[in-house]
Amino acid sequence: MEQKAKYALVTGGSRGIGRAVAVRLAQDGYPVIINYASHEAAALQTAETIRNAGGTAELLRFDVSCPEQIEKAMADWQSKHPDAYIAVLVNNAGIRRDNLMVFMPDADWHKVLDTTLNGFFYITRSLLKDMMTKRFGRIVNISSLSGLKGMPGQVNYSAAKAALIGATKALAQEVAPRKITVNAVAPGFIKSDMTQDLDESALKKMVPAGRFGEAEEVAELVAFLVSDKAAYITGETISINGGLY
Repeated sequence: MEQKAKYALVTGGSRGIGRAVAVRLAQDGYPVIINYASHEAAALQTAETIRNAGGTAELLRFDVSCPEQIEKAMADWQSKHPDAYIAVLVNNAGIRRDNLMVFMPDADWHKVLDTTLNGFFYITRSLLKDMMTKRFGRIVNISSLSGLKGMPGQVNYSAAKAALIGATKALAQEVAPRKITVNAVAPGFIKSDMTQDLDESALKKMVPAGRFGEAEEVAELVAFLVSDKAAYITGETISINGGLY
């Protein structure tokens, strides 16, 4: 029986790190599904970049924090791809709502956790069954330096990214017997839409490497973790931060 085609899904794949990861996985031959919630023009541009380089890309719109949207999107996708399954999942979708905790509205706390943490739970749960049945899967969760050291003004974001690390460790142990690896990547300051409001000239002085990282550098690490060469690495959180701890 012919093996089903293995797809890669990148949540929040229209811009920044997600975009770089989608482009890089396509270079390794994966047909890539670019998830987005609102930035359709950017998602279309990412797909065009992949196709122009000879890769395969398609868009899938849903809000990761909404399980009903996920289930509908996954059912629709599966009906159109009966001979395929999503073997690689990169949980990249996340938002920032920075504020000092004493001034933080309830909505900013919940929205950040809903997108990063609940989003990881809903989409990963949806795809795990197929990975376990096929006895292969690669899950990479994009955490953050904020989840390791905590950042003032980011109690919500730090909490969500730290929780993602704990979930990574636990899930890795659950699914390792099925040849599924689960790892986290913790970027420091990376040039992207999410960091464009930060004072790069001031902040890069904190970084021993003396610069912000590139999204493509994070994408290279993700590509390694989903490769066959990384089959014995699971439950890990790998920092990519220019030496800033």
